[in-house]
Amino acid sequence: MAAYRIPFNKPTMVGKEPLYIIQAVQGGQISGDGPFTRRCHALLQSELGVPKVLLTTSCTHALELAALLLDLEPGDEVIAPSFTFVSTVNAFLLRGARPVFVDIRPDTLNMDERLIEKLVSERTKAIVPVHYGGVGCRMDVICEIGRRRGIPVVEDNAHGLFGRFRGRSLGTFGTFAALSFHETKDFICGEGGALLINDERYIEEAEILREKGTDRSRFFRGQVDKYTWVGIGSSYLPSDVLAAYLLAQLEAKDWVMSQRKRIYEYYAEHLANWAESNGVRLPIIPDDCEQSYHMFYLLLPSPERRRTLIERLKERGILSVFHYLPLHLSHMGQRFGGQPGDCPVTESISDRLLRLPFYNRLGSDDQAQVIGIGHVFRNGHIPGDRRIIGIGEDTRVFA
Repeated sequence: MAAYRIPFNKPTMVGKEPLYIIQAVQGGQISGDGPFTRRCHALLQSELGVPKVLLTTSCTHALELAALLLDLEPGDEVIAPSFTFVSTVNAFLLRGARPVFVDIRPDTLNMDERLIEKLVSERTKAIVPVHYGGVGCRMDVICEIGRRRGIPVVEDNAHGLFGRFRGRSLGTFGTFAALSFHETKDFICGEGGALLINDERYIEEAEILREKGTDRSRFFRGQVDKYTWVGIGSSYLPSDVLAAYLLAQLEAKDWVMSQRKRIYEYYAEHLANWAESNGVRLPIIPDDCEQSYHMFYLLLPSPERRRTLIERLKERGILSVFHYLPLHLSHMGQRFGGQPGDCPVTESISDRLLRLPFYNRLGSDDQAQVIGIGHVFRNGHIPGDRRIIGIGEDTRVFA
């Protein structure tokens, strides 16, 4: 990353992180569920309006907790998009479940809700929508299928904290939802996540699972006079030092969201004409979605065009990256029966999607340099020794 003048991602402090970390250390408790963890829980529960939030060491572990709470067994099936990170399905595979991959919509790149019903069987134990890029899935349709067929919905909301669908916060629709605070996300603590519990019946069991199979949480609330081993579990608690860093990020929610909106809108405005004239598609945000401004991507006309653009950006010290490879075509996916053509939209999108640099302190001058390189191809050809740099009225020619 250091070799790039404009990296793809750059973790950003918002102000109080060092102060809170010092306070956590001086307070004498830097293990899990300390004062800063509790403050993060309270803030997220208030902002999102959910019954319970539990910080975890990663979004992956939040999904694993959801799989444990659903009591999955070998032979069960989980419906998930092929266009996602491996954790979305690995969390359920660890319990013996089998992934059933569904294709994505060509507009939002989210799970195509129109294809879910025909994939449901008597073995289906969960539907796992992923809010790609922080743009909400069609949760009305997905949750109705789940309700009608008696199947829990688990939202993978790694990209979408503070995004909304039809005025309602992402992560509040399903039985559970998982958040990510990895350094590439909107709100960060290096590594971290959270499980959102929207069905209160699961809260006590979730606390036990998260606390190594003990009722330690009840003990600290004064509900029992000592804690003991009461069930299976593991250790999913992040250090309170990480929670201190995260709290500073969450308290700066308005600033973070405004910065990311600024970056997104600059790309969208200055790339619109170029994209239209070069067969490039920009992100599509439905009217009933309020996105989290997690990323900005281009859908290039072909894999070759994407490869060329990545190389031209790299030549000028700018890092751009593609995203998920289709899980159903991976070595593991093929073990579960995945074949070419199973998810045609996923296969096409994965070959052509390119993500542009996106981080909170990315300035418009740097963005102008990023979007300028787009003119390395125009009207179907790539210039040789003369590169056209710029957009619209600011087009210039560099030797």
